Amino acid sequence: MAERRQIVAAWTRDGSLEPLVQGGLTDADCDAMVENAIGKLAIPLGIATNFLINGQDVLVPMAIEEPSVIAAASNAARMIRAGGGFVASTDPPLTVAQIELRGADALAAEKVRAVADEILARSNAVQPQMVSLGGGAREVLVRSDVGDATRIVVHLVVDCRDAMGANTVNTMAEAIAPYLATVTGAQVGLRILTNLADRRLARASCQVPAAALARGDFSGEQVGAGIAAASDFATADPYRAATHNKGIFNGVDAVLLATGNDWRAVEAGGHAYAAHGGTYGPLGTWQWDGTQLRGEIEMPMAVGIVGGASRAHPAAAKCIEITGVTTAQELAQVAVCAGLASNLAALAALASEGIQAGHMKLHHRHTARSQP
Repeated sequence: MAERRQIVAAWTRDGSLEPLVQGGLTDADCDAMVENAIGKLAIPLGIATNFLINGQDVLVPMAIEEPSVIAAASNAARMIRAGGGFVASTDPPLTVAQIELRGADALAAEKVRAVADEILARSNAVQPQMVSLGGGAREVLVRSDVGDATRIVVHLVVDCRDAMGANTVNTMAEAIAPYLATVTGAQVGLRILTNLADRRLARASCQVPAAALARGDFSGEQVGAGIAAASDFATADPYRAATHNKGIFNGVDAVLLATGNDWRAVEAGGHAYAAHGGTYGPLGTWQWDGTQLRGEIEMPMAVGIVGGASRAHPAAAKCIEITGVTTAQELAQVAVCAGLASNLAALAALASEGIQAGHMKLHHRHTARSQP
């Protein structure tokens, strides 16, 4: 472990991993972060290796209690590296606040649209720092398709720059709600962000040559065809898709937890997005053309590198530093690539010797330590 720390420390600005070695939180930190604090619960933090993202080598911090996940992601990243690595991209960092108006008349939606510029101005007035950084409210949308005919929902679209944005958009939503009630004559209902961040998608793709897929007695062609068949299974069956996506979140959640991001929000948005076509399906898919495997993933990824625990937690800040990212969009790309790698690792095992062979080998180290 000391040698690993020395290697990873070289990727940091100050050459130190002290917050990670000590856990990063004092009692005072814990007491400031949560209510009724009595201590802290440690979770192992490891580094997934072999990640080549948009031509750049990246060390990927992963905080997770489950054995084999980090090793599997590293192995899958090695396979993907053989095909040129990950190609990743993200949408602009747009987060949406919802303001519900109840008891609206037939003209309420048009009344809101008529004052859209005023809504944007009032919203930006309560978050001048965000505006000064190049962000702020960008668009006002009105929905009248939400159940009750007398309910309309105003979507305030906000560019949150390098913040996840929950506090920003919630503050804006609460600030402009009384004005919307005055404009429409309707009653204000809920005013809060949506975690279905479909304006803030992250995506990644990769290609894996057959030779890199070979494992044990299974040829690369066999494994590649098996992975594609498993992907088809997930597309056809929501029961399988749920487990398929759990494998993706093994990678995504571990990166988000390590970097102090709200993994619960991203999970909620990811599962909702997986069902946006009317049936729950896979977030990542794979195709086999006979010589190489192509993987793609797309999912909402509202993350930040400023604000919240990503800065308040010294260990999370150090993990962000290790990745080398400089924007929230770059961190989203790292997380989605970790998800695609974790998905590939699971499917490659399922298409060959089975999931338990590698997992249990590492799991036994864990269970051996828990014996009395």
